[in-house]
This record gives sequence, C-alpha cells and structure tokens, in this order.
Amino acid sequence: MFGYYLDLALRGLKRNRMLTALMVLAIALGIGASMTTLTVLHVLSGDPLPGRSASIYYPQLDPQDASKYVPNAEPPEQVTWIDGMNMLNAKRAARQALMTGGMVPLQPTQSSIDPFQAVALFTTKDFFPMFGVPFKYGNAWGTTEDDDKAHVVVISSALNDKLFGRKNSVGETLRLQGADFRIIGVLGNWHPNPHFYEPYMGSYASDEDIYVPLSTSRATHMEHAGSVDCWGNGNGGPDHLEESQCVWLQFWVQLDGAASVSDYKAFLEHYSEDQRALGRFTRAPNVRLRSMMQWLAFQKVVPSDALLQAWLASGFFAVCLINTVGLMLAKFMRRANELGVRRALGASRRALFAQLLIEAATVGFAGGILGLLLALLGLWCVRQQPAEYAPLAYMDTPMLLATFALAIGASLAAGLLPAWRACHVPPALQLKAN
Repeated sequence: MFGYYLDLALRGLKRNRMLTALMVLAIALGIGASMTTLTVLHVLSGDPLPGRSASIYYPQLDPQDASKYVPNAEPPEQVTWIDGMNMLNAKRAARQALMTGGMVPLQPTQSSIDPFQAVALFTTKDFFPMFGVPFKYGNAWGTTEDDDKAHVVVISSALNDKLFGRKNSVGETLRLQGADFRIIGVLGNWHPNPHFYEPYMGSYASDEDIYVPLSTSRATHMEHAGSVDCWGNGNGGPDHLEESQCVWLQFWVQLDGAASVSDYKAFLEHYSEDQRALGRFTRAPNVRLRSMMQWLAFQKVVPSDALLQAWLASGFFAVCLINTVGLMLAKFMRRANELGVRRALGASRRALFAQLLIEAATVGFAGGILGLLLALLGLWCVRQQPAEYAPLAYMDTPMLLATFALAIGASLAAGLLPAWRACHVPPALQLKAN
C-alpha cells in the first residue's frame, strides 16, 4: 500500500507545481536556517571527552583574605601554586593534573623556518592518561621528569609535521626559551572542543603545539599567559607566582564513582580547615567540585550570540511551518473532488489521511535536500567569520540525519490539520457538485 500511496502522492505534487515548489521552499528555508545554528550549537556544546567526562572533576578552594568576604560566594576558579602542589602531592584522586597555558619562543634547527612563538601547555604527568590523550609516536613523561624538572617535551602532530616532515621526531631536539629540550612523544589525533582544561587561553582556542612539565616551565622561566588574580599585598605578585597570594593554575582530578566524589569533597573541606588552622586561609571552608560538563555549563562556554541566533532561527522556522500549513491546506482542499470520489468508491478516511501524510512527507524530504544545501552554505558563511569557534562549524553525521528527520517531521506536523480537514469533507457534496 505504501508504494501505491507514494505514487498517488507524487502525482498529486505534480498537479500544482507552483504550490508544491512554495511548500518545498518554505520547508527548505526553515531547515537551512535552523540547522545552521543548531549545528553550531551542537559543536560548541558537545562533550569534549565522550566516555570520560563523567569521571573528570574540577575542584575549587577559597584561599582569599577576609576583605570583601561574602559567605558561600563562588570561590576562585583557579588555585595557587601552594594549594595546587599540596593537592597534587596528596594523591587523593585516581589521577590529578595541575596546569596552565603559555607561549614559548621556538627556534627551529631548520634554516628554512623562522623562529616563532609556540602555544604551550605546562602540566604534570597525569594530564595524558587522565584525558585519554593518544600518541602517534613515543609517550608522555613520568614522575621522575616532573620531580627532576627534566628538559623533555611532547609535541603536537601538526608541529611534528611542520618541523620534521611527518617523520618520527622522538629523540630529536627542540630549542625552547634558549634551552635544548628532547622530544619524547608526538600526539595523535586529539582535538577536544571546547578547550575545557585551560579555558583562559580561549574556550575554542587552537590546540597547543608543545606540552612541557610544569616544574620545568617554572625553572626555565617560560611565560605564563593565563589569568592571574592576586589579593592583599600579593607577596611579590605575578613575578613570583610560586610564593604569591595569587590564583593562576587549573587543577583537574579523575574520580571514579559517587563514593570517590563524596570522599574528595570531604578532603577539600578538611584541607581548607587545616590551612585555616595554619593561618594561610582566613575564610570558612568554601569548596566546589563540579564535573566537567557542569564546569563547562558554569563557564558558559557557548557564546551568547550563537544562542541568540539559534532562537531567532527557531522563530523563523516556526513562521515557515505556519506558511507550509496554509499552503498544504490550500492544496489538499483543491482536491476535494478527487478525495470525495475515492470516499464514494469505498476508500476509508484513514486511507485518505495516510495518502495525504505521505504526500506531506514527500514535500518534507524534498525540502530537507534543499535545506541541507542551504545549511551547508550557511555553515560555510559561519566559517568565514572572525569568531574563535568559526573553524569548527562543520556538519557531522548525526546532524545530517537530524536535518532530514526534522524536515520530514515538520512537514508531517504541518500536514496533519490540512489532511484531517480534507478527509472530513462530505463526499456526497462533492459528487453532487460533479
């Protein structure tokens, strides 16, 4: 029966090609606008570590002095060097990593490549296994390299290709900050978005070129490029961050299971109490422990302009859908004579209703094809914008399927009322008129 109804639907669409074209265009415009903005939202609000994010958490403490104290106010979003190292060495989580971003002057050994500033991440050994970072060549450093402030680095695949022509560069030397560093690993394909672990370099910033042990970066005076927030006299301020009353580091932990999360939050509270007893903290314990996705939501990493565009596109799609309802109603009611004859010959209302809905779905499928082309054009326009997230605006398979699902679903919804009205026209009136 489906094939028969589909044949009737195609015949019906050909009878009034202008109305059919208008319906297809209305659906396509709505789909093109909405899928462009929804695809951007899908990319920007996605899970950067599928399968791992549920066990990754971001702890926060409040080491600030008593000035401007507000009970239970949001604690600082970063940690001091002292607190970060204390929590790192406590090893109360399955894995933990302390980090910050920066820029490093790189002097290539190849005379054909000019020196340049490379984007770097200064971190500790657990960064790589905790976030599931893949390696193309070599491996990450370990505890010994962290403790000894070793001159070792891991580089990105892009930097490896640029400097070494896609060859295995493990064992090669890089000249950074006026010192020689040995390459021990080259990353594989790893491009998490948003840039969750160091958002102060940009939520959708480009990937780092170089990964350096945090202790080594401080010993070689590599430039810290993130946010610094100090209070009191700062004890030296940004020039002496290890001893200063300044928050400037990000700390992430891996906690497997609800019990581990509860235990770690209790540890943060006890740690705050201990530091208060020592005189370092002046405020009552005020801690937070958000999961990765909760942290991203708190940070509001999705740009407000992308959200606004999505709402405007949804409103435009609703207008297109209402116009489609009117066009379908006009088209179906024009065929009242045909439908009345079919009813008189024994066709049930259910059969006519199914026939008309298949016709509506066919309109949706055609509108989906055109709408997909418009959405791809819209995403190309987004990629031409100067926005940080613009290069990410590509449609993946789930959104491709969603385009057709939305187009067909919307056209079916638009066809419900017109089909119901057309099926309830008394056949006797149509036969008498004929």
